[in-house]
Amino acid sequence: MKRIRKKSLSFLLVLLLSTFFAGCSILDAVVEEAVNTPGVSEENPGESEGVESPEEEEHPETSVKEITEEGFYTSKEEVALYLYTFGKLPGNYLTKREAEDLGWEASEGNLWEVTEKMSIGGDRFGNREGLLPSASGRKWYECDIDYAGGYRNEKRIVYSSDGLIYYTGDHYESFTQLYDAEGAVP
Repeated sequence: MKRIRKKSLSFLLVLLLSTFFAGCSILDAVVEEAVNTPGVSEENPGESEGVESPEEEEHPETSVKEITEEGFYTSKEEVALYLYTFGKLPGNYLTKREAEDLGWEASEGNLWEVTEKMSIGGDRFGNREGLLPSASGRKWYECDIDYAGGYRNEKRIVYSSDGLIYYTGDHYESFTQLYDAEGAVP
């Protein structure tokens, strides 16, 4: 029995030292996984931890934990929150003209070949179909959402000079309002 215990302790010591010297920790991964796994709350045993309510799932734009002004974002929720919070696009966006100056050709789908994983955004949107609300002096702008290199997809956020933020997942056929000047729209 002592021999098995001694071998187990030796093995554990070697394992811990090797992970320490390798610069990563298995224990950290195990602890992080345990912390991030939904479970039962110690304070309220009948209450689950880490499980989102249906309301949070219905309105994902409110589930974004934190954004920073220096961050790079491409998801609908993050870009909309960034626009609402900072009044501008994240730093990973550039206009079509700026991209063209760097060698981008839309017909080639080569944006990530000439930039460091940038997305197109900040160009004027005409609202020619009149699907978005108009007001005196209001200007509309657009930006790509969920761009992952290659050819641009159909997803866009269209935002106004006075704080309105809309999403279209079907290239301007329909719009869903995400924010108004007061905040997130339910």
